Amino acid sequence: MQIYLNKIKESWVVDRFKSEWYEFNEDISTNKINKADIVWLITPWLWRNVKKRNLKNKKVVCSIYHIDFEKFAFEDKKEFEERDSFVDLYHVISEKTKLQLQKLTNKEIISIPFWVNQNIWFPIEDKESLIKKYNLSSEKYYIGSFQRDTEGVDLKSPKLIKGPDRFIEILSSDYFAGKNIEVILTGKRRQYIISELEERKIPYKYFEMVDFDEINELYNILNLYIVSSRVEGGPQAILECGITNTPIISTDVGVASEILSPKSIIDMENYSDAKPDIDYAYKESQQFTIPEGFKRYREMFRKVNES
Repeated sequence: MQIYLNKIKESWVVDRFKSEWYEFNEDISTNKINKADIVWLITPWLWRNVKKRNLKNKKVVCSIYHIDFEKFAFEDKKEFEERDSFVDLYHVISEKTKLQLQKLTNKEIISIPFWVNQNIWFPIEDKESLIKKYNLSSEKYYIGSFQRDTEGVDLKSPKLIKGPDRFIEILSSDYFAGKNIEVILTGKRRQYIISELEERKIPYKYFEMVDFDEINELYNILNLYIVSSRVEGGPQAILECGITNTPIISTDVGVASEILSPKSIIDMENYSDAKPDIDYAYKESQQFTIPEGFKRYREMFRKVNES
């Protein structure tokens, strides 16, 4: 059994997953599609880059990360149906996406969260040294957000699917009463949140270009990470927080209810009730570390190859 993953190169998290898959599953993977038994459309939006004869002559596994039905237009449905005709099995990374996908296809769907690489994401005990390294203060209560929050079209409009308006709402509430808060941001397209923070005079530190080592260190500095999204596939930050012992609360999106304690799920009508549970998240994240996190994937591919 040999598996080929379709090409990406979009500087997105899936690029890392593809690289890690080939690194740790070399025995069942190939970079040459003509030698593959299975084509894994790990980036389904790029499926047309794969020649149709390869999709017809091989088993096809297609990953779907989330479906935003509010933006699911006629063209999207037509595109989905055409691609669906080639798919033998669907992979999703959360049970919520599985329920969404069942409305669109009768094909088999398997839900497996992506693995988390404990060689990249891990707890660091000496937090004081990290605080000094990044010129921060031990007197502050640090709140993290490491995802894009602004649409790419105009770099001003909020990417509402990610809930940056909700993030600001929580920050501005009594949830943090008495705490000397400061927000830590990373990554590109943070214009919306930065603008809102400045308007409300909420202090922040912005580390735009950081590598994985630095992001892991920043996780370890945080007092709290907030996922405020309306729709998500993962997000992978939930597993990364879990494995680094970073306190986290999240809206009920993606894998949140599968990894986090029920008490860590944010109800936007009463978000003051949400409390992080580090031990719970760490324990649940352990099952997805490497190599354990690959086992269910390998079983999935064996199943489709033998069907």
